[in-house]
Amino acid sequence: QVQLVESGGGTVQAGGSLNLSCVASGGTFAKINMGWFRQAPGKERDFVAGVNWSGGQARYSNSVEGRFTIARDNGKSTVYLQMNNLKPEDTAVYYCAGSEIPLTVAVVRSSGYDYWGQGTQVTVSS
Repeated sequence: QVQLVESGGGTVQAGGSLNLSCVASGGTFAKINMGWFRQAPGKERDFVAGVNWSGGQARYSNSVEGRFTIARDNGKSTVYLQMNNLKPEDTAVYYCAGSEIPLTVAVVRSSGYDYWGQGTQVTVSS
């Protein structure tokens, strides 16, 4: 069983940056595809970014492409989400997720993830 713990959320003004981290424990991190999702109040949980097990392939939602970067450090069992040029519509709880589906590409669907963190709040003020 893999446990995921996010950190790095907070409140920032529009145009600012935040770097989220997610540390994994209890499994073989280098074999797990990782992703970030977010959920705003009253809305569904949406895909933000995903990276495959090696870090060599990543995918992004259209709304964050060019502003967010996902990266992983298998030696530290950690996945990151660097968020730049933040907008008020980026305000949400951000969740880290892990997938044991044996794919060489990033997993986009939330149903493809087996493990979830507790979430970290990101608030962007205008």
